[in-house]
Amino acid sequence: MNVVILAAGMGKRMQSALPKVLHPLAGKPLLWHVIDTARTLSPAKLCVIYGHGGAAVLESLEKQKKPDGMQISAALQEPQLGTGHAVMQALPELDDSVPTLILYGDVPLTSAASLQRLAEAAGKDKLGILTVVQDNPFGLGRIVRVGGQIMRIVEEKDANEFERAIKEINSGIMVAPTAHLKQWLTALKNDNAQGEYYLTDIVAQAVAQGVDVVSAHPEAEWEVLGVNSKVQLAELEGIHQNNIAKALLEKGVTVIDPHRIDVRGELICGRDVTIDVGCVFEGRVELADGVTVGPYNVLVNAHVAAGATIKPFCHIEEAVVGPASIIGPYARLRPGTELGEDVHVGNFVEIKNSQVAAHSKANHLAYIGDATIGSRVNIGAGTITCNYDGANKFRTVIEDDAFIGSDSQLVAPVTVGAGATLGAGTTLTKDAPAGKLTISRPKQLTIEGWKRPVKVKK
Repeated sequence: MNVVILAAGMGKRMQSALPKVLHPLAGKPLLWHVIDTARTLSPAKLCVIYGHGGAAVLESLEKQKKPDGMQISAALQEPQLGTGHAVMQALPELDDSVPTLILYGDVPLTSAASLQRLAEAAGKDKLGILTVVQDNPFGLGRIVRVGGQIMRIVEEKDANEFERAIKEINSGIMVAPTAHLKQWLTALKNDNAQGEYYLTDIVAQAVAQGVDVVSAHPEAEWEVLGVNSKVQLAELEGIHQNNIAKALLEKGVTVIDPHRIDVRGELICGRDVTIDVGCVFEGRVELADGVTVGPYNVLVNAHVAAGATIKPFCHIEEAVVGPASIIGPYARLRPGTELGEDVHVGNFVEIKNSQVAAHSKANHLAYIGDATIGSRVNIGAGTITCNYDGANKFRTVIEDDAFIGSDSQLVAPVTVGAGATLGAGTTLTKDAPAGKLTISRPKQLTIEGWKRPVKVKK
């Protein structure tokens, strides 16, 4: 099939300079959600109709392209003269031999299963409409049936009292035979309250020509909810996150409170994973079997191996946490961090672009940057690897079984040999030999006769 996605609207009620379809839902632009769903249908052609904020939308489309080989074309709608006029802009891109599915860039939660059901109902020669029965259909186009058959769609502003009482509404999502669609669009008129070319007017044309008009329904009403304001965006965010939480629970993940988890990407969990409240997962995050994530953690493009524990208030970005490791509370693992088995990273410890081997620990107030750390190494409180001279970065190497005393500064490039000990307060500027104590601090002095100053009375 062909897929056309309408994404030209300004979105005045969003009160934002950002085009409406680029506002994020679960960390991803609304439009990307629709495109990703469309991709699952393997369309022959995929065309996005853009208008307001056109440069930003086109830039977003370039970023969204994926290596599946599917090309996304774009067509400008200028000026914006209604949904029918919008679809007209895609006509040169469409393949007449397959039906055309029409989607909306601000309706992000429609499932592929619902779209597939609509496509199957429409086949190759029927006009299919995704409809929903709503208790309060105010403002939406009504499905007018006669003897159970769909005859036309009437918009709220053009409806009479009888038509406004109808509760079955048009979601706007349609599948149409492409050759017929082109003919119907050419015949559209704009003699309505808005002075626009309504896509919905093709229904009456189809009926007049004897083309069957059929309907299908989504599994849930929220699948066809659109975004026109920040209020509606927040409502859909809540629905989407709750759906994600339910899916995790059904897979056996313990989610302490399904209403207090945010997944802004892909979260992959093994068996017996526990996620406490207030956690945010961005990008691709993998939690292996038996991982426990405490409250209020942020994990971005991270891999946490089996049996690891992430205590509260940690930030882990583009990092690997080894099996049975313990992280936090209040730890930060920055990009390039790779921790081995049973590594302990405690409160207010920051690690960047470093490898830490099995059974090593840095439990308090340390910065480890651009370092290679062996096994069974102890990093004392207040230790800093001084890896940056203001222009270039250098590497620190700490070999197996080394002990780094508290408040030490390791000025890279420098190596601490296997089994070496650095005394507390050491500033290391040369390599520390293996198996020996290295210390650098001034001789302790006591000044005789010194008196502490006292405050002078004024």
